[in-house]
Amino acid sequence: MANGATMSNANRWRLFGWGAAAALILTPLVAMQLDAPGVNWTLSDFIFAMVMIGGTGVLFELATRMSRNWAYRGAVALALLASFLTVWVNAAVGILGNEDNPANLVFGVVLAIEIAGAIVAKVKAEAMVRAMAVTAGAQALIGLVVFAREIAANEPPGAFGLLLLIEGFAALWLASALLFAKSARDT
Repeated sequence: MANGATMSNANRWRLFGWGAAAALILTPLVAMQLDAPGVNWTLSDFIFAMVMIGGTGVLFELATRMSRNWAYRGAVALALLASFLTVWVNAAVGILGNEDNPANLVFGVVLAIEIAGAIVAKVKAEAMVRAMAVTAGAQALIGLVVFAREIAANEPPGAFGLLLLIEGFAALWLASALLFAKSARDT
């Protein structure tokens, strides 16, 4: 660095985060060059990955600028992780059956609840608690309905595995709500 300046810890974490994002996007490209079985991405797959990973990174960058509170940042990170995984898994293989199963659109409702809640909350920690709790509740309810009605129960990962997967997403939303609550108490 010029004039003996050192890189701050924040900049190191940013560099690590964006480096990891680039590595995630480049991994399938390298795998394709090595003729790895099952890896055959198209240009649109790479564009989708760049938009998803880059968009998630930009949103997290904005959140870190809004608050220095580690609980707030953690809450945002978990909400972004849950959002990212919901879209990624649904686009790649589908949560309920394959990616073409229209039943998977129900998870778009969960994302709409999250986004609407964040807008209404103006991303303020004390209001984000409710937004993430409602999102967690919606996700959990979907899991229970899917399990009770045996939707996609005959496909991998089976009824119980599907319940665990869907409720795992609900746990991420709930953990986000709990971290927002901690952030609200700390401020």
